[in-house]
Amino acid sequence: MRLATWNVNSIRTRVDRVLAFLEGSGTDVLAMQETKCRDDQFPALAFEAAGYEVAHHGLSQWNGVAVASRVGLEEIEIGFPGMPTWGEPAAAEARAIGVTCDGVRVWSLYVPNGRTLEDPHYRYKLEWLAALRAAAGGWLAADPDAEVALVGDWNIAPLDTDVWDMSVFEGATHVSEPERAAFRALEDAGFAEVTRTFVPQQYTYWDYQRLRFPRNEGMRIDFVHASPELAAHVVGAAIHRDERKGKAPSDHVPVVIDIE
Repeated sequence: MRLATWNVNSIRTRVDRVLAFLEGSGTDVLAMQETKCRDDQFPALAFEAAGYEVAHHGLSQWNGVAVASRVGLEEIEIGFPGMPTWGEPAAAEARAIGVTCDGVRVWSLYVPNGRTLEDPHYRYKLEWLAALRAAAGGWLAADPDAEVALVGDWNIAPLDTDVWDMSVFEGATHVSEPERAAFRALEDAGFAEVTRTFVPQQYTYWDYQRLRFPRNEGMRIDFVHASPELAAHVVGAAIHRDERKGKAPSDHVPVVIDIE
């Protein structure tokens, strides 16, 4: 199975690019984030015509997560147990969807941004990650042999080398120690980030502003965490940097793993 994750930054704007990527890359399962549409607006027919089933969770023009699969799509779950809400009045956001594809439980995740270290959204981000860690640990406690992939836009750069210049991020989100600790906590729950073994250094995101992409001033914030049983079968990974080029690209690029 070839599994990919991609923050598409509006699926309606980039559906042709996404379908071209699926065909050209041979991807079997694609987790998407920031679809930015309601369920009734998602271009499901275009995916179905290409041979993919789709599960989507979108509530508005913000956030939105989906999984497209050509190897089966079962047991759709919206949100993970204990997932925090946000706002006043508190409401769920479209940030997590889980499906089973040919025996692999795939979670497409769009981790909250955090905004600033003083913003309530930062506390929400840390609470969201803690709840994810608790849920993920529970899944493995219930079934240690489960094949589970936690994939998506984590909005965390876990290493200093995952940003082009740490001095630019001094006092900012994405690189703070509490965020990085929350990222590492998934390892304590039994999960392993499996892309870095095959791609030690590469960015997955470049802002649209200030010529960030031509200058390669990027960040690595898109990752795949795999349960022990799944990690043992990952035989390769790639970051498709060229998807940041061309007409109307997303500011993120696909991250791909191969499962034997």
